[in-house]
Amino acid sequence: MLSRKATCKSHGEDSSYFLGWQEYEKNPHDPVRNPSGIIQLGLAENQLSFDLLESWIARNQEPTGFMKKGGSIFRELALFQDYRGMPVFKKELAEYMAAIRQDRVRFDPNNIVLTAGATSANEALMFCLAEAGEAFLVPTPYYPGFDRDLKWRTGVEIVPIQSSSVNNFRIIPSALEEAYQHAQKLHLKVKGLFITNPSNPLGTTLSIHELDHLINFAIDKNIHIVSDEIYSGTVFDSPRFISIMEAIKKKHLENTAIWSRVHIVSSLSKDFGLPGFRIGMIYFNSKTLIAAATKMSSFGLVSSQSQFLLSKILGDKKFTRNYIMENRNRLKNRRKTLVSGLQKYGIRCLDNNAGLFCWIDMRCLLTSYTFEAEMELWRRIIFEYGLNISPGSSFHCPEPGWFRICFSNMSEETLDLAVRRIKALMDSSSPNAC
Repeated sequence: MLSRKATCKSHGEDSSYFLGWQEYEKNPHDPVRNPSGIIQLGLAENQLSFDLLESWIARNQEPTGFMKKGGSIFRELALFQDYRGMPVFKKELAEYMAAIRQDRVRFDPNNIVLTAGATSANEALMFCLAEAGEAFLVPTPYYPGFDRDLKWRTGVEIVPIQSSSVNNFRIIPSALEEAYQHAQKLHLKVKGLFITNPSNPLGTTLSIHELDHLINFAIDKNIHIVSDEIYSGTVFDSPRFISIMEAIKKKHLENTAIWSRVHIVSSLSKDFGLPGFRIGMIYFNSKTLIAAATKMSSFGLVSSQSQFLLSKILGDKKFTRNYIMENRNRLKNRRKTLVSGLQKYGIRCLDNNAGLFCWIDMRCLLTSYTFEAEMELWRRIIFEYGLNISPGSSFHCPEPGWFRICFSNMSEETLDLAVRRIKALMDSSSPNAC
């Protein structure tokens, strides 16, 4: 009696990534009410700089009360709004995007399509760029939610671009070609590359050489590039972040065909820590795609109240500059706390310069070099030691034994407790395992 879409299994919620969340929700850690509960290390949420936003709100009561020049604008915000979005908000968002990229690239507000978060943006892009049964090439490891966002309702296929820990999971030209040829063997038409820069789960930024490889490959194959840059505001260390748009401009390709086939997805969920506001966006260089995606966005609009408030926050340039700088410092210090704690017990972290997480190597704790052994270790970690750490297999990592740990969604005391629990895990393992 239900549709095939309602009953199909391709949503991805049976992934260990989401199952870990379910176990956490059954028994969440609380330092007072449930100190032995599961600590949530699987949520990439930035709570480190929330006090900065709260202090701004405390100092600026008019926007939060939907007031302007002493008068209420509640009625204006509550009534119908143009689904293309508020011009003032898109202007401030474009300027914020440029500031995150150190003003090396500028953005036209008219080229922004607003969506209810990056999830909605990614799905809308797939509907605009591909038919069901066509494919996008995606570097591994990649965010488990892409199996839902890119594939579930659109019918688009993902073909992985394989990577290796030998070169720290960097993208190489031969892997691009191998993925393309694999798609051909599967009789899948490749419509584009879908990259995440900075990477989730690696927390690394793409080098200019990798971006050049991607651009050259897209030109050669006559395909699109979608660059999910949702973590661009979390880059806290060198090397600096290079946007796909900057790389395209460095090659002086603005007046070539590839220019209209490069698209950026972004959001305020990660750097500003506002996932509940559902502020997502797509940036296009194609008027045709702007028109198509704007129609798509009517299924997932950003509320006018959210746009109004965020336009005021982003419009405070002094606050925004200070926030970007302070947030980066806090992320850098928190990562250092986690990495130094793990290193004491022989756990290595991939060297990363961005993100809200670390990609850690726990291969030494596997009973065998298999994904079955990885799942066995994951079950020990979550059920015996009360830590929801996401296993690499849920990110389609080609090698067993890697895990993602998030560090910015909890207090430093809770993170310290998590590290102590990892020590207990190490102590219970075979001597000199790592």
